[in-house]
Amino acid sequence: MKRSDLSDADCGIAQALGVIGDWWTFLVIRDIAGGVTRFDGLQRELGVSRRALTERLANLVAHGVLRKEAYSRHPPRYDYLLTPKGEGLLPALIALQDWGTRHVMGDGTLTAGSDGGSAEVRRTHDLIGRRLPDVALERYDGEWMPPGAPGGAWTVLYFFPGAFAPGPQAYPPGWGDIPGTRGCTLESLTYASRHADFEASGATVRGVSTQRPDQLAAFVAHAKLPYPLLSDQDMKLAAGLLLPTFRAGGADRFKRLSLLVDPDTVIRAVQYPITDPAGSVDEMLTLVREKV
Repeated sequence: MKRSDLSDADCGIAQALGVIGDWWTFLVIRDIAGGVTRFDGLQRELGVSRRALTERLANLVAHGVLRKEAYSRHPPRYDYLLTPKGEGLLPALIALQDWGTRHVMGDGTLTAGSDGGSAEVRRTHDLIGRRLPDVALERYDGEWMPPGAPGGAWTVLYFFPGAFAPGPQAYPPGWGDIPGTRGCTLESLTYASRHADFEASGATVRGVSTQRPDQLAAFVAHAKLPYPLLSDQDMKLAAGLLLPTFRAGGADRFKRLSLLVDPDTVIRAVQYPITDPAGSVDEMLTLVREKV
């Protein structure tokens, strides 16, 4: 099938490829989701020619995937930002990353963790020095908030696969058979027991998962957590940082990791992989006391 035939196809995959075009375009979306929104920055990150990048950006703007927002009028310069239509591509971006990590760079094993020397681990630790994306996440109680704490506080963000209140069919089928999924409740309760120590050390704690807010609300009530849980069910933070994920129960889930973020929302420490959920909390408290 020729590229020109795609616009007449009845297949949604063909229609999407008519917009995306090639793999460079997906990388453009990846970097914009990660906060690289200006032409020169995108060209530097991607190593693509100015002409090729101009064509891809123009195509994405024409299809409503990106919008332009001027930051300089003389000369005219723009930030390229994702529209709601563009944000709809983020789960596909995460699915592609998960497939590549698991089936291209890995042996196909489904796991909620990672080997210590893997490319995924290196990529995750390379987040040190990166700023959190400018996104808002829905809390367990329906309020919206940025992942980083305002007002000059440090923030501990711990990402977990899924924590569920007791009840019928709380956990997805086969959940306990996936290496690395166990320990979310223990990790959350350990952070709760150390919460006063984190606050006394100048850090606030927030848990993040891809679960729905109502599921998080049920768990917060059951566990009586003294800190908020945030939902990244739309994968905005996951895509912005290219965080490690896996797919289980028909949903994308975070692999277990933790970030220490400074008051300027810059990532200063990464814990990944985490094999001891409870022990990682004390290790993070030590990191907070060293950094703050």
